[in-house]
Amino acid sequence: MSHLGEHLLADLYDCPAAALADAAAVERALHAAARAAGAHVLAGHFHHFGPGQGVTGVLLLAESHISIHTWPEHGYAAVDLFLCGQAAHQAALAVLQQRLQVGRIEQRCVARGNVGETAPVRHAI
Repeated sequence: MSHLGEHLLADLYDCPAAALADAAAVERALHAAARAAGAHVLAGHFHHFGPGQGVTGVLLLAESHISIHTWPEHGYAAVDLFLCGQAAHQAALAVLQQRLQVGRIEQRCVARGNVGETAPVRHAI
């Protein structure tokens, strides 16, 4: 069976609050992660919630998207890496780990768009 893309969900723990509260640094980290993955950025949008607060952001990619939401007060960030084609999730995640000074990562990957077998028919109720 083959699939169209992989969706990596990563929980980044034990990050310095300053790294997660710096909107410009978080944006640069996501752009660097996209480059490391071999992905092509189409557009991006980032929002900082104020001094000492978190950042939420997304990069729209030709290969899908990378998004992040940070909680500096908890040293935590949630990251989605949904990539199609030959894009390299682990290379992107390694860049984020280094740039955001991550202490611990929990990750899970979900295959999206199974195309190698017939999917069951589902009916709306």
